[in-house]
Amino acid sequence: MISVLGGLLGMLALIALVPVLVLLLQVVLACLPAPRQRPMAGGARPPVAVLVPAHDEASIIATTLASITPQLLPGDRVLVVADNCTDDTARLAGVAGAEVVERQDARLRGKGYALDFGLRHLASQAPDVMIVVDADCVVGEGAIERLARRCVEAGRPVQGLYLMRAPAGAGAKVQVAEFAWRVKNLVRPRGWARLGLPCQLMGAGMAFRWQDLAGVDLANGHLVEDIKLGLDLCQQGKPPLFCPEALVTSQFPVSQQGLNSQRTRWEHGHLGLILADAPRRAMAAVQQRNGALAALTLDLLVPPLALLVLALLGLNLLTWLAYAVLGLATPAWLALWALVLLALAVGLAWLRFCREVIPFSVLLYAPFYAARKIPLYLGFLIKRQVEWVRSKRDDD
Repeated sequence: MISVLGGLLGMLALIALVPVLVLLLQVVLACLPAPRQRPMAGGARPPVAVLVPAHDEASIIATTLASITPQLLPGDRVLVVADNCTDDTARLAGVAGAEVVERQDARLRGKGYALDFGLRHLASQAPDVMIVVDADCVVGEGAIERLARRCVEAGRPVQGLYLMRAPAGAGAKVQVAEFAWRVKNLVRPRGWARLGLPCQLMGAGMAFRWQDLAGVDLANGHLVEDIKLGLDLCQQGKPPLFCPEALVTSQFPVSQQGLNSQRTRWEHGHLGLILADAPRRAMAAVQQRNGALAALTLDLLVPPLALLVLALLGLNLLTWLAYAVLGLATPAWLALWALVLLALAVGLAWLRFCREVIPFSVLLYAPFYAARKIPLYLGFLIKRQVEWVRSKRDDD
């Protein structure tokens, strides 16, 4: 009986070690000096259409469009899909100079449906490149140019650097969220890119060649439709390329309701994708001998940092209790090493990429931040969110 328990605990510790080792490898690779970027080819860049899905974004849509329209050239388009809007999003987008289409369907809700609607609208005059920007984002100077050129040159989907920032005066929990976001969207894809491996799609700052979208099903209400789309494209032989020179930024909501809604959607969606999709993607990677898909599946297995911290703390408590009572040493040491390696990865990521933005004292709050998210993860087990819900803005 003791040997069976030891085997089970050892297996749990080894399973927990896998995402930690993937994360540590990505962080170490990201800390290496960045390779010199090959200059982009000269000449006229390809025509683009910037697609902006928007649901009740009247408070911010003008700011978003103001960051996009100066970067457009003759022949480019910016299309706002006002999706199930109950405010002035459509009117304000039109005033700001965008082409606007409205979609009303209370049954089929979610960003994926809005993207599909916009894609079909653009099909009559299809652009060479389509770029997706969320309606609450600001597009950095030159980002449209870099995304479009890189997409055409590489012949692959391209993901820019999409960062979310804590508002001025935000508390420690929002700053911890900003740190976790930078690790996920900057450090980890940069590390994989050092090996020539693809990155996950992040939802904004995504560029696609028009022909690559032909075989993709966008019309879905998946909570993390961007990650699913990246995996679909990778499985079709079109792995997304990371382009950190193209910056897109957004801001975390300050309101607790907005933060909770946002986190629940992202993290329930991510966890659901790990359980439902990871085994199938791993099998496809083996069958196709698709190394890019295997790498993206490994990346998918790294859960949100808060959950990883909680899981390892709980595992250490369990295994060291088993060691104290039953003398089972191996699982306890494996669990401890996993926790130490996670702390090393987090410390390296902060030191190299975040110390000028986030004070070290904020990291000391991280375990308490993780503990406050226990109800969110219990909710995944008891009442998982399966429908897309827009995050509440601070001025709603």
